[in-house]
Amino acid sequence: MTDELLDFTGQVALITGGSRGLGRQMALALAARGADVVVTSRNLDACVEVAGEIEAMGRQALPYGCHVADWDQIDGLVEAAYERFGKVDVLINNAGMSPLYDKISDLSSELFDKVVGVNLKGPFRLMAVVGERMVADGGGSIINVSSIASERPMPGAEPYGAAKAGLNALTRSFAFALGPAVRVNCILAGPFLTDISDHWDMDAFEKDAKINQALQRGGEPDEIVGAALYLASRTSSFTTGTLMRVDGGGR
Repeated sequence: MTDELLDFTGQVALITGGSRGLGRQMALALAARGADVVVTSRNLDACVEVAGEIEAMGRQALPYGCHVADWDQIDGLVEAAYERFGKVDVLINNAGMSPLYDKISDLSSELFDKVVGVNLKGPFRLMAVVGERMVADGGGSIINVSSIASERPMPGAEPYGAAKAGLNALTRSFAFALGPAVRVNCILAGPFLTDISDHWDMDAFEKDAKINQALQRGGEPDEIVGAALYLASRTSSFTTGTLMRVDGGGR
């Protein structure tokens, strides 16, 4: 399943939100191509399950429960990863949350801070502490998973879109802060049919997709893999500070 440029043998990937959806698909894809993987999310049991799938491929995996909005927990995660594997070659900041609310004024200060914490504050801390170690170790690749809501914000996702826009900005600044040793890029994900889509009005979504998506559909979770492998690998050796849309050609 590998070619030379997409061979991750001997490398270690750390993926937040790695226990389901896009994160799980990226974790399995990297493991299938030789990587050992740190799988982290708030749901440790789900991380253990994905780690078992990775180990069944003959790779090593470390499941770790972590709330990425909590910097103390992030520091514990990083220490555990380096204690187990001695390095991190690929960091994927995939964890995210976008709460539902009836009207903007219903959004509490606590929930607003939680959205910013998961989508922006946590990735900042992980890029800072892992990125510095990557530089000391001679290189690495960081991938942030943002959203088209960061560039095309819509009602109902105000704090989410704002936090992801901040993540876009961090991608650019960290590319310079950590370069040239470490590359930092960002995937702007469109409407993927993960468990989040269970809460969508699918009839309305499908009608909208026919008009506003060039591919006229939502993405399947494994369709994130190509972009992630490209940005994680030496294939993208001259790519950094970029925002890559994987959104089905949305307007």
